[in-house]
Amino acid sequence: MVSWICDKCGYNMEADTPPEKCPSCKKECSFVDNSCYTPDCAGKPTDPRITGKE
Repeated sequence: MVSWICDKCGYNMEADTPPEKCPSCKKECSFVDNSCYTPDCAGKPTDPRITGKE
């Protein structure tokens, strides 16, 4: 599964593909993949440097 974060409210979820509407803020969002693919995340499933907000 991939970890996704909402670009509007920061809601974090795990799913194969992100939904069209955020389950938290109920808005149509662009979900950002914030899964950790590097060893410097210390074993955590998400990368805290990726917030989804610009």
